[in-house]
Amino acid sequence: MTEDNVDKTTLCLFDVDGTLTAPRQKATQEMSDFLQKLKSKVRVGVVGGSDLCKIKEQLGEDIIQKVDYVFAENGLVAYKNGELLSVQSIQAHMGEELLQDFINFCLNYMAKIKLPKKRGTFIEFRNGMLNVSPIGRSCTQEERQEFFELDKKEKIRETFVSVLKEEFKGRGLSFSIGGQISFDVFPDGWDKRYCLNIVKKDQYNTIHFFGDKTKPGGNDYEIYSDERTIGHEVTSPEETIQMCKQLFFS
Repeated sequence: MTEDNVDKTTLCLFDVDGTLTAPRQKATQEMSDFLQKLKSKVRVGVVGGSDLCKIKEQLGEDIIQKVDYVFAENGLVAYKNGELLSVQSIQAHMGEELLQDFINFCLNYMAKIKLPKKRGTFIEFRNGMLNVSPIGRSCTQEERQEFFELDKKEKIRETFVSVLKEEFKGRGLSFSIGGQISFDVFPDGWDKRYCLNIVKKDQYNTIHFFGDKTKPGGNDYEIYSDERTIGHEVTSPEETIQMCKQLFFS
């Protein structure tokens, strides 16, 4: 199918973890092939909370050439047709004082949490957000799974976020829990909806969004429930493929 046959009025946006891949795993060959097939039908974009480096690890080094848009860090680092479109800066937006107050509070809070394991990189500084992980991002896959199971029972991240919401009330910060071991912190409005403002000028009639963390507090919730998108909740990459086949190939 040539470029002329592509429906340029329809855009499909996909979350990464749990939607295109298993959490923090690489996309299967089936998924990579399917995205290329879908791109012959409609415009395709990925929108992940992670930085570009992690998105490339999961979807391939050439992902920015393979799809129409890649929105890393919710769209705060945006690529279109393989070219860098725009980058935002959280430190410029928040200011050093609030940033340090926030980081110091988080480190102090995490120092008091007792977990079966603790590893490294508890706060990851990204362009458009801070990613906070009580266990530390350098944990192994097994340690990640162990924390995730514990977190489901003990609501470690949920409790942490509610404490931060209270402590930093009125300071213009939003929080979202995604993946298995961490949560994101960013200025109000810098959630995944941010990418919708970027694609606005491309004037799509229909924007489909596919994600797995679509409940309130999940990092797909805002874009999933936004009136500018048709939201689809999925539970696995297999379901994502199945749903897209029904929508675009039946």
